Amino acid sequence: MATPEKKLKVAIMGAKGYPYVYGGYDTMIKELGERLVAKGVQVRVYNHRALFKDRPRFVNGIECIYTPAIESKSLTQLSHTFISMLHACFSDVDVIFVVNSGNGPFGLIAKIFGKPTAINVDGLEWLRPKWKGLGAKYFFWASKMATQFYDQVINDSDEMRRVYLELFQKDSEVIAYGANPRESVDAGPIKHWDLESRGYYLIVGRLVPDNNADLIIEGFLKSASKKKLVVVGDVPFADEWANRLKRIQDPRLLFTGYVTDPNELAALYSHCYVYFHGHEFGGTNPAMLKALGYGCAILALDTPFNQEMLQNGKHGWYFEKKAESVKEIVEKAESEPETMCDLRQNARLGLTQKYNWDYVAERYLEVFRQLANL
Repeated sequence: MATPEKKLKVAIMGAKGYPYVYGGYDTMIKELGERLVAKGVQVRVYNHRALFKDRPRFVNGIECIYTPAIESKSLTQLSHTFISMLHACFSDVDVIFVVNSGNGPFGLIAKIFGKPTAINVDGLEWLRPKWKGLGAKYFFWASKMATQFYDQVINDSDEMRRVYLELFQKDSEVIAYGANPRESVDAGPIKHWDLESRGYYLIVGRLVPDNNADLIIEGFLKSASKKKLVVVGDVPFADEWANRLKRIQDPRLLFTGYVTDPNELAALYSHCYVYFHGHEFGGTNPAMLKALGYGCAILALDTPFNQEMLQNGKHGWYFEKKAESVKEIVEKAESEPETMCDLRQNARLGLTQKYNWDYVAERYLEVFRQLANL
């Protein structure tokens, strides 16, 4: 009798968990994990125990392990991955998939145990303003360790692959994040904030310096625009930089805080006049993918990553890192409503195959099978 084909077993760690959808990594684990299960893969996700009041062992076919962590701003993530890595190495999983370059050193544990590993290293963490001094040094060192201790490094953009080749002499697989495009989103939810369709500009992202909300707000308020600027997002801790922004008084400025209802967020994207993208140090950005998927006209900070995502200006305009440049691009966008309309109509064409979640999952599955020799 033929022996049944061995099922691939993959452990995933480094984010908050499943089905906790909060940031880009959490979204990726949800989209990837569910698709892998549908393809017959046994998927285990390591969840931050403190974030889950209910702790079922299986959710939608995904095995959930609730590991503890040292709960502090700088140690939560690292300690959680360390404990999860030990647990996975003592288990029967075939491949360990880790997200976040900060977890680079823990690949050594898997190497000692002989477990195949892959890591998605994400953006240029060491350049982010929040990691000054020792934090920046740690992230640079950890990213370098990721290239030495993990069997396969994965980057989400061609530009990030180039950076890793240049800095660490390590090649990587490029697998982007996916998008979930939606058309015909009802405008009803935006009335919650007294907004009108096409009557506002939109920023979505954490209120941290490297997303440049301060620059966009300053430039916008200098412009002659009569529209509003809606800022969606916050920080999950007390922060003077973010508080200073939220104290700015201007009738055109609206801070919504976090918007967790997916229909409200979809409506805010779909009905904005323009989406502003000021993210500076990343590869494929999930907020930008949402903007393309919801059919937004996009004004983006001029970086190599944003150039790559918007196909060098085919799907958006660029501004420089100066308030005056923001002011000028706002006034230009208002003087060319037909061009903004064209950008909205063609936005979803920017979601080429590499941003399709089914394609993304297939690429990851190829990598995992190769690592497991299956």
